[in-house]
Amino acid sequence: MAKIVIIGAGLTGLSAAYHLEKQGFYEYKLFEKENIVGGLCRSVYQDGFTFDFTGHLLHISDPYFQELIKQVVGVENLFNIVRKSFIYSHNTYTPYPYQINLHGLPTEVIADCIQGFVSRKKSRKKPKKYYQWVLQNFGAGFGKHFFFPYQRKLFDYDPRKLSASWTSRFVPKTSLKQIINGATKPNDVSQVGYNATFFYPKTGGIFYWIHKLAKQLKNKIYTNFCIKSIDLKNKVILFENGDFETFDTLISTMPLDVLLKLIKETPRLSLKQTGKKLLCNSVVNFNLGVFKENISDKHWIYFPQKRAPFYRLGFYHNFSTAMAPKGCGCVYGEFSHLKKSKKIVSEKLIDSLRSTKKLLGISDADLLTEKIIHIPHAYVVYDSWREKNLTSIHKRLHENKIYSIGRYGQWKYSSMQEAILDGKNIVDTLIGEFPSLDNTTKAKKYSQKRK
Repeated sequence: MAKIVIIGAGLTGLSAAYHLEKQGFYEYKLFEKENIVGGLCRSVYQDGFTFDFTGHLLHISDPYFQELIKQVVGVENLFNIVRKSFIYSHNTYTPYPYQINLHGLPTEVIADCIQGFVSRKKSRKKPKKYYQWVLQNFGAGFGKHFFFPYQRKLFDYDPRKLSASWTSRFVPKTSLKQIINGATKPNDVSQVGYNATFFYPKTGGIFYWIHKLAKQLKNKIYTNFCIKSIDLKNKVILFENGDFETFDTLISTMPLDVLLKLIKETPRLSLKQTGKKLLCNSVVNFNLGVFKENISDKHWIYFPQKRAPFYRLGFYHNFSTAMAPKGCGCVYGEFSHLKKSKKIVSEKLIDSLRSTKKLLGISDADLLTEKIIHIPHAYVVYDSWREKNLTSIHKRLHENKIYSIGRYGQWKYSSMQEAILDGKNIVDTLIGEFPSLDNTTKAKKYSQKRK
């Protein structure tokens, strides 16, 4: 029996295991359904090219996370990059963020945005809905030309039904002065937004640093262990390979809706039907390796207008030249879908590939390799049901010693830094529940005092 079972060896699960071992606690087991660790923070190596599971960029703002990266990865193994991201609309590239970079757009678009910003209705009360939040902070013009169409593409969901709870960190605010400056001349926006600069491994793609973290663990990671069911009454996890594991406490990083589906219901916990109401879209990540070096000088591009079937394109070779063979480039693109048929998704993929090649001038002769990655759980939908019920779901799980953490475990939108901190925080929470964990911590504190 493992006192603690961790489900999922993605970044959050690896972090939980790492921080348990840092506390001297080894009475845990870590299970992963895939044959390799990393979750969505993985890289695929194909025909000399490296493709990540969509664009994963390392943003560091927390001092603890910064120190962990320094110790585990080594900053000398990472590039520190100043963002070059753009929006493509009305046949024009404008720098991100859109709200302070209107220069170059059609006059009527600029007028719409400025007029909407000036005439917007202000209120001290923070709107609960994303749609009202945009209107209050940016105005109808910015909503019409960027925010509403882009979020509809990103989530494949009506932006009028989205909540505003996720916006504060990820959407930079603006002022009339900034808008006018950005409308009359190009802006210096290198320090605007949470992702103004980012780190990226010099070699190996994003998986390079995940692999480094996994190598820190002394305990074995059990791969190819896909869960069939979780019996809470007897505290037993049954795997599809016929194996089983008993546990005292469960740390789950799998998607919350999947977790709720796998739990055998008891009188104390009945949440299976609840999980069906949690919304999350899927993403198709298409990757192209091409015999063409100068495809673009940008890191990634957003596409808010309907004419583009995808919402983003990016260029791995501009993160690191090691991502593609010499003289070549690699492109990634993404489009989302929510409750769409396989036929519709397949048709959109064909359209996305065709549109990407046309936009970037890639001929069939240029194309060296192609990799399509389907991501079933991608962006959590922040709808009103989630806002009202998520806290109570987690509370009922906690009552049964189940801690659902991480991006999909907590059903949220978050970064790699947050994934690491989520793993650390759950270990901090569990200190005291297990004697060996608590005694180790106390011994360390006593030793520090003696010094």
